[in-house]
Amino acid sequence: MFHPRPCGCKGQRTCLVCEKEFGACNLAESWLSEDNKKQSYIFCPLCELAWPGWEGDSWKVHPNHEGKSLKFPGVKVILNFISEEEEKKLMTQIDEVPWDLSQSGRKKQNYGPKCNFKKKRVRTENFCGYPAFTKFIQDRFSSVDILERFQTVEQCSLDYCVERGASIDPHIDDCWIWGERIPTVSMLSDSVLTMRKFVAYENKYNLMERKFYPSVITVQGTVKGETDIVESFKTQNMDIEIDTNNDMQESLGDSQMIVRLPMPRRSLLIFYGSARYKWEHGILRQDITSRRVCITYRELTPTYLPCGPQSEIGKEILAAGKKFWDHRKFYNLDNSDVM
Repeated sequence: MFHPRPCGCKGQRTCLVCEKEFGACNLAESWLSEDNKKQSYIFCPLCELAWPGWEGDSWKVHPNHEGKSLKFPGVKVILNFISEEEEKKLMTQIDEVPWDLSQSGRKKQNYGPKCNFKKKRVRTENFCGYPAFTKFIQDRFSSVDILERFQTVEQCSLDYCVERGASIDPHIDDCWIWGERIPTVSMLSDSVLTMRKFVAYENKYNLMERKFYPSVITVQGTVKGETDIVESFKTQNMDIEIDTNNDMQESLGDSQMIVRLPMPRRSLLIFYGSARYKWEHGILRQDITSRRVCITYRELTPTYLPCGPQSEIGKEILAAGKKFWDHRKFYNLDNSDVM
């Protein structure tokens, strides 16, 4: 089961297809114990607090929550970020573009530089920007305060299919070149992002790289100016700014605790700061109840921005990330010979 399979899975990743056809062992949810579930919290997008509970839609009782709430800094959920009509049109155009098989029952469409996270190398020759039908989403980011000066350098669409048992294992997005803020737009169905405290070795996910660039978000949740980031490089002040609320620190420091982040249909989820760097995130197979498509965006670390020491490399990536193209022409969809 550790070899690549026709379904797109490899290593320990599995889907319902390879579990049935190749006898692969489903390890997708072995990381979650009953003790985890007993200590789970649901984040409420409306009051921006985490409340005891497991069910992904239990936040909808707001403001009539029960139990003791906790702060969970580094998360913002914007409901109805896109309209029903925008979602419908967007999905029609997304499905006109070829999907590639991915792991754990997913399919993907990926636009961005080719990155080798192990060797820390990046190639940009095949990165030519994004399909123009998605441009309105990136334009709308400017209306979100926490996304001030966000510059997209990767756009990844993922298709979660119930029939394939789609999921994604808990992980932290690589920290060498992908920056602090990670926005995701969800479509077609509601789902939940399950967070667990990261307790493994520091060099996993290239987390060691965090020592060499500063946070772009302050503990108050505001975006730092370029001058502040430049000063951080000069003074070597690279600490992640974390809320020091005692209740939150004591409770959320428990490695058994789970925090569940709702991803309602047509919403925008953004995480940053401690939620980005100190918690792994994944999607359980049981939380995909019907087809879900999401688009996730990434920015560069400050190291590769114009204010950083590797700005020359970043300059080429940022330039490619400003381009948009007609997907029908790009994929020759109007050619009558194409079926």
